[in-house]
Amino acid sequence: MYLKTLHLRQFRNYFDQKIVFDAPKTILVGNNAQGKSNLLEAVELLSTLKSHRVGRDRDLILDSKPIGQIDATLDRQTGSIDLALTLRSQARRTLKLNGEPLRRHLDFLSVLNVVQFSCLDLDLVRGGPEGRRNWIDRLVIQLEPIYAHILQQYNQILRQRNALLKRSKEIRKAEFSEGFDKMRFIAPESPEPENTEDFPIPSSQFPIPSSELALWDAQLATAGARVIRRRDRILERLMPLARNWHRSISGSAEVLDVKYDANIEVSSELIAKDNLEGVRQAFLEKIQKRAIAEQFQGTTLVGPHRDDITFTINNTPARQYASQGQQRTLVLALKLAELQLIEEVVGEAPLLLLDDVLAELDLSRQNQLLETIQERFQTLITTTHLGAFDAQWLRQTQILSVVGGQINRF
Repeated sequence: MYLKTLHLRQFRNYFDQKIVFDAPKTILVGNNAQGKSNLLEAVELLSTLKSHRVGRDRDLILDSKPIGQIDATLDRQTGSIDLALTLRSQARRTLKLNGEPLRRHLDFLSVLNVVQFSCLDLDLVRGGPEGRRNWIDRLVIQLEPIYAHILQQYNQILRQRNALLKRSKEIRKAEFSEGFDKMRFIAPESPEPENTEDFPIPSSQFPIPSSELALWDAQLATAGARVIRRRDRILERLMPLARNWHRSISGSAEVLDVKYDANIEVSSELIAKDNLEGVRQAFLEKIQKRAIAEQFQGTTLVGPHRDDITFTINNTPARQYASQGQQRTLVLALKLAELQLIEEVVGEAPLLLLDDVLAELDLSRQNQLLETIQERFQTLITTTHLGAFDAQWLRQTQILSVVGGQINRF
């Protein structure tokens, strides 16, 4: 696939800017805060309908204007495709594919496939579990667009179940406070009561009917099992590719392993056999074990929203013990594996977005990445200077200058 044009109107710091990509590799050069990353963010939105930087559409629109627009023309093996995304500050966004409005966002997902590699990804190893979950979710959506609906469904159920648990906690807290207030009015010299029934005690340890919570348990387990299964399935396909890339970059000195760390007691064999009911039952069993803790904390403690992904190098946990260089090698191997996996599944090479990441890699890792790109992947690169690129590479590249939301040839 090849991105031919991109037209930004009232998006971020771009008022009205059209870009024509006339080379497989494009370098966007400019100082910080000029709009380079904003352009890559627009491409990311056309691919996944999500930004990894903000969660609200109003934050993507220039100067609090009512709407922002992203249009693009994409060449795929099936022909030319026009993409249009309209963002609204006070209403829902709208999508068009080849000029036709879309009712379902799923029909827009995965038309444009991208792999993004930014300096933020270098925190993938040592950062928190949420970053790793977001990373694998973005990849699964690219390969299985229906997963966006599954994940949204799970999060909706999770929010409603959390609201129920929170309400239960607040009722207990109010009952306890009422009892404590009455206790304070007993004179210090009053004798200790012989019957504890003289004091108000909450009528039930769990104020919310168990039948009501059980309904949400069943829905959460069903949706959560589908999330776990798809995450694990994609990681199983990604792991051998990442291991091969890691071996190549490290000179065969290290062995990488990637594992999906679900917080329910479910064997990898159960997931591998695609046994959805088995995973669901394991989910429900874990919910029962954590029922008291969930009631008192007022939140859901079981499910894929608390899962993690673990990386090991030579059987040693990378998060705790990997050096900075090893972390960079690991993340680079993951990104190259993403490119390869998407190409294998989709049948076309995805776009590669490199957001100010070359400066974070040493010369050998830069060369490994640039040699892999060659003419195989259309690549958009942001940088503050051209010193990281050799002259021959630059001669085959379109170079654009970005200054204050204005793009011109360098």
